Amino acid sequence: MRIATYNVNGVNGRLAVLLRWLAESQPDVVCLQELKAPDEKFPATAIAEAGYEAIWHGQKSWNGVAMLSRVGTPIETRRGLPGDPDPAQSRYIEAAVNGVLIGGLYLPNGNPRPGPKFEYKMRWFEALTTHAADLMATGMPVVLAGDFNVMPTERDVYKPERWLEDALFAPEARAAFAGLMAQGWTDALRTIHPDETIYTFFDYFRNAHARNAGLRIDHFLLSPSLAPKLVDAQVDREVRSWEKTSDHAPVWIEIADKPPRRRKAG
Repeated sequence: MRIATYNVNGVNGRLAVLLRWLAESQPDVVCLQELKAPDEKFPATAIAEAGYEAIWHGQKSWNGVAMLSRVGTPIETRRGLPGDPDPAQSRYIEAAVNGVLIGGLYLPNGNPRPGPKFEYKMRWFEALTTHAADLMATGMPVVLAGDFNVMPTERDVYKPERWLEDALFAPEARAAFAGLMAQGWTDALRTIHPDETIYTFFDYFRNAHARNAGLRIDHFLLSPSLAPKLVDAQVDREVRSWEKTSDHAPVWIEIADKPPRRRKAG
């Protein structure tokens, strides 16, 4: 099963790009972020015509998350993050699809730092960590996917010295991510690309995409029961070069039905 995450930066304004990518890449499940549309404006008909069932949690002008599936109806288990310090913001949706529990999330940006927005980011991170621990305790195959708005290490940011004061690279945010990972989650993209410079976001300014001056802020975290089934993880980087595209590129993982066989050493 191929599971993707894509911050579309406006689902209606980028609908042509989204539909083209769905047709070309054909992911089985997609977590979307930054819909920037209320529930009634979600393009459900166009997405259904593309072959996907969908659930969504919209918000006028800002935020918004959705989950699309072409391998069975997403069985929604949660809409909104438990303990969200501002539940009016649509940032989390969770559903079971084809035997896997998937949490699609859009973690707050947090800028400017310091200030109320950064404080909200850290409180949201704390709530996510608490919920993630509850999910981990179930022993179920779980994926946490989406725009985490954090670069975990210096390898995940172009010229890290320029980001030292930014909320996405703040020591507090990186420590929160490390604390989440310490529960036993597997970073899928870094597992497949342990030493590679690989980014998922490229600013619209300063020709960032062409210069490969990016950030890795879109992540897949896999629970221990699912991590052994990881086959591949990639970024559809070329989508970032399309006309009227998002500043994020789609990211996807491939999960096998069974753990892949490993060749024995020697």
